[in-house]
Amino acid sequence: MEHPNAIAIRKMGDAMQAGDMETLDGVMADDIVWHEIGGDTKRGKAALRAEATGADYDITFKVHDVVANDEHAIALGEATATQGDKSLNYRTAEIYHMKDGKITERWAFSDDTKAITDFFGS
Repeated sequence: MEHPNAIAIRKMGDAMQAGDMETLDGVMADDIVWHEIGGDTKRGKAALRAEATGADYDITFKVHDVVANDEHAIALGEATATQGDKSLNYRTAEIYHMKDGKITERWAFSDDTKAITDFFGS
């Protein structure tokens, strides 16, 4: 049986793909800290929602595996970012702190941070 925190991470991924903000709100702590690849950090659900609403790009994420325990979860996957006629494929390891079934903090590490920061203009 899969750990409940692994299930929460999978739910988050599905909700992000579907634009389902209600489900995202259910798996993220109100004061979540979201560390982007390349160093940018967002604090709180409102900041994440504002970024998603104003984004001029799309990201899809295919999960390869999720492992979790009572305090942490790690998701391995492959992302594709598109912006206009440009696209970028990359692999990530995403590390989550979890509390009471909700994500409190997230870090992501990629196989090519420079390509990501160049793509997004960070």
